[in-house]
Amino acid sequence: MSKLFVVVDQFKGSALPASWEAVSAARALADQAGWSVSAVVIGPEAEALGNTAIHYGADEALAASDASLADYRPEAYVALLTQLAKEHSPQAVLFPTTSRGRELAAMLAIDLESGVLPDVTEISLQDGKLVATRPIYAGKLLAKVICNAAPQLLTLRARAFGKPVADTGRSGAVTAVAPALAEADIPTKVVDYAAGEGRVSLGDAGVIVSGGRGVSNNPNLTPPAEITDAKEKEIWLAHQGFALLGELAEVLGAAVGASRAAVDAGYVPYAHQVGQTGKVVSPDLYIAAGISGAIQHLAGMRTSKVIVAINKDADAPIFKVARFGIVGDLYELLPALTQAFKERLSK
Repeated sequence: MSKLFVVVDQFKGSALPASWEAVSAARALADQAGWSVSAVVIGPEAEALGNTAIHYGADEALAASDASLADYRPEAYVALLTQLAKEHSPQAVLFPTTSRGRELAAMLAIDLESGVLPDVTEISLQDGKLVATRPIYAGKLLAKVICNAAPQLLTLRARAFGKPVADTGRSGAVTAVAPALAEADIPTKVVDYAAGEGRVSLGDAGVIVSGGRGVSNNPNLTPPAEITDAKEKEIWLAHQGFALLGELAEVLGAAVGASRAAVDAGYVPYAHQVGQTGKVVSPDLYIAAGISGAIQHLAGMRTSKVIVAINKDADAPIFKVARFGIVGDLYELLPALTQAFKERLSK
């Protein structure tokens, strides 16, 4: 029987929700084609996560939890994926569109002499091949594409395939697999980890509150006297604006995002960037404050279910994609929104 591979992206024994979305999407495809679904889990708690993958739709799981795989190192991970793909000959390998997923898909494509269809938002079957729908031209158009090489490799955009539902009554085999590389043959070593900023991951967030260059435009605030440099004054003002965004995000249980302009200006770290060169997100609600709506930013959030734009400029491009638009000062509107949500959510 033909099969689909789904690679579960996990960190320290905790799987990213996008992985279960990929497993669920694979299950729907396999049911149409009469194929089976094999989840591939590499790293700590691989066996337990393999069982969870079966609950989300996999027929079996291939689990590798050797000590050499405890830390994510692409050389070790892709060597094992290459070995498993050659042994099982899957029709396609699906990855969540995460940093690790994209990296592994690209490296696996080289090893298997195949190609990658990235950031896929919809999949269908045509003559036994997967037809992937993915955004092009910064999200302005959608293209249907096929990879003629085998196996087909696809990365699936998070939150594009609906919320997966686990069926704890499902059962399947979890098979332990050995690493493909010995520890001495892995060229990289993980020395330490640094905690990232932000309580909610942008990729997993159902609500995102983002800010742009406009968060620094508050004529009613005066920086402390000791700040005399113009750039430092701008950044200080931007921090006040992002503090307001953070308060709203905390009330909504949301992640904080930013435009590239805000990141390049030094207002917030790159980890918050949404856009063509940052994170691509599809939340249920995206609030854009002080963001003009450059095409590079729209490419990263255009598929949000509901977009709310707040901007002083009534002609800002962001209003063309927003369902709701508010023309006004974000310094006045954000505290009012935060208070309104507090009152509504406390009932």
